[in-house]
Amino acid sequence: MNPYFIGFAIPFLASLLFTKRKAEKKRGVPVDVGGEPGYAIRNHRFEQPVETHWEGVSTLAELFEQSCKQYVYMPLLGTRKLISREMEEARDGRSFEKLHLGQYEWKSYADAFKTVCNFSSGLVQIGHQRDERVAIFADTRAEWQVALQACFRQSITVVTIYSSLGEGALCHSLNETEVTTVICGWKELKKLVDISGQLDTVKHVIYINEEGVSSEVSLAQKCTSWRVESFEEVERLGLETPAEAKLPLPSDTAVIMYTSGSTGMPKGVMMSHRNVLAVVSAVMTIVPALGKKDVYLAYLPLAHILELAAETVMSAVGASIGYGSPLTLTDTSNKIKKGTQGDASALKPTLMTAVPAILDRVRDGVRKNVDAKGGAAKKLFDIAYSRRLAAINGSWFGAWGLEKHLWDMIVFQKVRAILGGRIRFILSGGAPLSGDTQRFINICLGAPIGQGYGLTETCAGGTFSEYDDTSVGRVGAPLPCSYIKLIDWAEGGYLTNDSPMPRGEIVIGGPNVTKGYFKNEAKTNEVYKDDERGMRWFYSGDIGRLHPDGCLEIIDRKKDIVKLQHGEYVSLGKVEAALSVCSYVDNIMIHADPFHNYCVALVVVAHGELKNWASKQGITYTDVSDLCKKQETVKEVLQCLAKAAKQARLEKFEIPAKVKLVPEPWTPESGLVTAALKLKREAIKKAYEDDLAALYS
Repeated sequence: MNPYFIGFAIPFLASLLFTKRKAEKKRGVPVDVGGEPGYAIRNHRFEQPVETHWEGVSTLAELFEQSCKQYVYMPLLGTRKLISREMEEARDGRSFEKLHLGQYEWKSYADAFKTVCNFSSGLVQIGHQRDERVAIFADTRAEWQVALQACFRQSITVVTIYSSLGEGALCHSLNETEVTTVICGWKELKKLVDISGQLDTVKHVIYINEEGVSSEVSLAQKCTSWRVESFEEVERLGLETPAEAKLPLPSDTAVIMYTSGSTGMPKGVMMSHRNVLAVVSAVMTIVPALGKKDVYLAYLPLAHILELAAETVMSAVGASIGYGSPLTLTDTSNKIKKGTQGDASALKPTLMTAVPAILDRVRDGVRKNVDAKGGAAKKLFDIAYSRRLAAINGSWFGAWGLEKHLWDMIVFQKVRAILGGRIRFILSGGAPLSGDTQRFINICLGAPIGQGYGLTETCAGGTFSEYDDTSVGRVGAPLPCSYIKLIDWAEGGYLTNDSPMPRGEIVIGGPNVTKGYFKNEAKTNEVYKDDERGMRWFYSGDIGRLHPDGCLEIIDRKKDIVKLQHGEYVSLGKVEAALSVCSYVDNIMIHADPFHNYCVALVVVAHGELKNWASKQGITYTDVSDLCKKQETVKEVLQCLAKAAKQARLEKFEIPAKVKLVPEPWTPESGLVTAALKLKREAIKKAYEDDLAALYS
């Protein structure tokens, strides 16, 4: 027999066998549970939900203290010093702030623990009582984490509030929880002063010292009766007069986390130490080789459970946490001075978390950069990408081995430098990530993406993609702390006996399921249930289906389904996800009026892509707002949406018949998207009420 044939055939057949074995691997297996009938599964490696990964550790306070004693001299908290702040003027006359930031300066585990203990004692010295609550109202930074751990050492419940929250929601959150002490940055201090007359219980405000804060401090001292202290002053008071730690119990409420409020006022989710520890412990069993060599880039809001849980995992394993922000993330980020380093370049992280909207922007940014170069560079990228795509899709004839390394060096190394060049794992949470983005990031950054599914009400715990699962469009098997159950939703046509896969509403059970909503018993009783075996379940409202290997796929949401005039059901979220791949779309909201037989869309346009098209077409315009009003522009965007809809195999009634092009981006500050960049449908509908009415006229 020809030796060349043998040399090809043996590995080819072996790969087929390996692929088959891999496809047959059971990641989630059926489990007998109580409560409402349904189809339930657990993680294949754990018969019972995991509660703690560490012997003798039952609270977050104990976990942090253990780490600080174990990794004494390792770097824990990293912060970049501000070198200069400048204003740059754009061609249109608008001014933009640009920052020049230095290298990371580090605080060791031992030093961080001393700071935590001192600040904890300082809270006692300024008169904060154990049964009173502290709110942290600031951007993600080292002081946020210090304040959190300091409160835990005195069994103080922390109220977390997004720094982008509007006045009404901010007042609601602080008054409802009867907060007496607020820890904030200078921007947040200004917001607090503006609503000081509406705050019923605030007595102490602790500000984080930064440039520009002095004028706000003077204003707060002049206009309010609050005791206003700097973060360093509270720390100094604690150093001079130490207070004995009063550590919490596992059942104590660690955090009241206010959701970002995609509908109505935000709700405060009560999380116990036991709840959060269960998720942290479960993640420890999923991500391989977590340890003190890892460097984590922290930039998502710490008021979001995904970031809080991730940083807790990092400190538990001895990793280093370097703080940044979405506006300073890369060398080309909006606030980074040209020619200086963004956070990722300076830190060179190995791990990071991201929400799909951010990964979509990374993908779009790389693609636009490649398209702009054109010529040989674009052709080379396209060849490299198609070769690697074939490989990760399972083709034996794709780019493997030496060829893979060659493409990495020639093409993808430059892309990886955007995020520091050392990323080995990315955790995506908050919403399902599109398969296109997942493949793109995996190929270009060379890092697997672990998709997670969970909610604030389950401490971000639910499901998680295992490290060796390269499939796309799914959110993995149950985390070891959770059971996943599907229950029938007959009204929407989703049943657990559907073939070939069970479908239904996703219900999550386990020690990570939280206590409920603060001072909202009616809503708590509506979505939380305790079964006859003592298991607590949360009814998510999301619709999923279970693959044969026990992995979950999110396919719908009960609240997002609208019945049109002729009886067709439109899943708004599904359509938005399908149409967001259109190159002209920066953001999109589908709107369906039940009294009509078609849907419409609000499209926030991608400025660069739209300008490039207008330039090629020879279209003259004064600004993007003017360009959005032109009929030929609307027609072009509609054609692009129709093409994306065809690729996604949408039904005709799911494709928007009319669109309104929006030139201004939707930001958390505008109140139209949450801090996790999810659409606030009701707020958008109200803001564009006249435009939506015109689309149906």
